[in-house]
Amino acid sequence: MSEIDLFFSGVFDLPWWGYVIVALALTHVTIVAVTVFLHRHQAHRALDLHPAASHFFRLWLWLTTGMVTREWAAIHRKHHAKVETPEDPHSPQVLGINRVLWGGVMLYVRETRNRATIERYGHGTPDDWLERRIYSRHMKLGLTLMGLADVILFGIVPGALIFLTQIVWIPFWAAGVINGIGHYWGYRNSSTPDASTNIVPWGVLIGGEELHNNHHAFTTSAKLSNKWYELDIGWMYIRILEALGLAKVKRVAPVPRFAAPRLIPNLQMLQAVITHRYDVQARYGKTLKEVGAEGREAHVLQTMHSMGRELMTLWERSAASKEQLVRRLQDWCRRAEASGIRPLVEFSRLLRCYA
Repeated sequence: MSEIDLFFSGVFDLPWWGYVIVALALTHVTIVAVTVFLHRHQAHRALDLHPAASHFFRLWLWLTTGMVTREWAAIHRKHHAKVETPEDPHSPQVLGINRVLWGGVMLYVRETRNRATIERYGHGTPDDWLERRIYSRHMKLGLTLMGLADVILFGIVPGALIFLTQIVWIPFWAAGVINGIGHYWGYRNSSTPDASTNIVPWGVLIGGEELHNNHHAFTTSAKLSNKWYELDIGWMYIRILEALGLAKVKRVAPVPRFAAPRLIPNLQMLQAVITHRYDVQARYGKTLKEVGAEGREAHVLQTMHSMGRELMTLWERSAASKEQLVRRLQDWCRRAEASGIRPLVEFSRLLRCYA
């Protein structure tokens, strides 16, 4: 065997494109572990995983990323709690897109050293013997074992390149692209109070995480796609695991439902409006655009804008009781239907139908 063969030969002797496929397949498993296990299961409790599936993902992440479950979940939860503020660990709106896109992994590492973050937001994550003695204590050991396995299976040069691809994949695509571009550029289905965007409608490369605005709108949904043309490949894997008895979905984004209109707005109507607030916002925004396109009088547009802002206070944080919010909704519908503005009257009647 020549010296060149020693560098390029492993247990498996593949053509160059075979090594590319292997690298993409292995990194995709890591992506699935991040989106299904770390994100949807651990950070947001959107689904339950069978212990066998859960431990496979923990083991795989230890081997390929060295990330600690508690740290990842804590940092992500803090991101949601402090989104687009100076306390957000990785907001491009605060830190700049270049810093998050190209240095997202450094921002993550820096936040792992903030013990206050880990203590406050890292609750409910695995804390067994393996986590304490192996995964958290010997993070570099997993990466070392994976690197050796790649070299043995595919040869020194192909194995090293495959391993390099594995260890940079998550830092760039998840820590950089999702945390950066996902709060900077793309389209929005929901008018969330942050800058989150859906990067593209087909979430394949990063396991469905591309649909980031959908996630911020419904943080505890196990499914990230909302529109018929959107694809969340992570949801496909969850459904496969569910069919095998290895997962159980707990929550998905609510789908707007309509029933006979209520004569008097009540607590059930308030709850339905708040539950479907992003659908309400989208429909009201569409109505407002149509009114503007019709060239209505200035006072009509002013009234529509004012009433729209009032409507949104129903689901914004406040100290108002449920009874007070119901009375606000009743008053809003009464004034809308007495305004004489046809689109506003029709929208008030639509609100009465949310179920």
